[in-house]
Amino acid sequence: MADVAYTFVIALSGSLAVALPGLLLLRLMRAAAIAAHIAVLLAVAILAVLAGIVAASMRMFISEHDLQVLFVVVSAAAVVSFAVALPATRRLAAAAMWAAEARERERRLEASRRELVAWVSHDLRTPLAGMRAMAEALEDGVVADEATVGEYHRRLRVEADRMAGLVDDLFELSRINAGALRLTTHAVALGDVVSDAVASAAPIAAARGVRVVAAPGGWPVVLGSEPELSRVVANLVRNAVRHTPGDGTVVISGGLTGSGATGWMAVSDGCGGIPEADLPRVFDVAFRGTTARTPADSGGGLGLAIVRGLVEAHRGTVSVANTDDGCRFEVHLPATT
Repeated sequence: MADVAYTFVIALSGSLAVALPGLLLLRLMRAAAIAAHIAVLLAVAILAVLAGIVAASMRMFISEHDLQVLFVVVSAAAVVSFAVALPATRRLAAAAMWAAEARERERRLEASRRELVAWVSHDLRTPLAGMRAMAEALEDGVVADEATVGEYHRRLRVEADRMAGLVDDLFELSRINAGALRLTTHAVALGDVVSDAVASAAPIAAARGVRVVAAPGGWPVVLGSEPELSRVVANLVRNAVRHTPGDGTVVISGGLTGSGATGWMAVSDGCGGIPEADLPRVFDVAFRGTTARTPADSGGGLGLAIVRGLVEAHRGTVSVANTDDGCRFEVHLPATT
């Protein structure tokens, strides 16, 4: 029994001589890839077994032939272990990365949902309070002259339209986030979509003293769903008009990329630019920005989030960049061949 205990201590000492530096190496490799961690861990385990065998065999005076046999057995086991473990290592690393990305995406979505609830609660509370006050004033006869009653009715309709638009935006955004958006794609003349969007935004632009100028030609034909693309263009144009000061100009242009496989459309405004720190968040849900893009003029904060969702549903991309006097939103979509 004493010999067994002595052999165990010797083998343990030899294994620890390899395992402890291996653990230190793993600690230093904290920033390395998961696959590298698993490979080093497997190598440390095999070398620790080998070191324990060698230490014990030297104390047991095993013949050189028997020691060679042990080395061959351990080497064969090591080869098989690495052959089996390395493919599994790659799968585990990929799964771990996917899980980390999924958790990060879920955290971002949860933060967006909380922010959205806060913004929507604020946006609904204010008009509802005003509508209730005006309705009570009409009901109690506090206002009776025809002009004031007419103004109250007009304001009630405006606030109702605003809330209806917000609910419509929420419904569209929920379809996008839930993956329930089903597109029926066909060839769409982007120039016609832009023309309709400019005509729709004309009354708002005229009221604000903003000129909307669209390129007369060169518009691509893209593959997409016309209702959704109309919403993308309309949101971008109205957003540009809303943030361009009076006597400013909104310019809409488009064309094909050099390869002809992608069509693009750009909307440039005179908002004065967006802070560089805010550029990555422009398309986030409920983001309204600061400075040039004031909260009072920024609507429900859902328009650009809807734009990104609809464009990505078309397998396209949307981006924003600052220009000399404003910013430029650019959409790229697959062109028809």
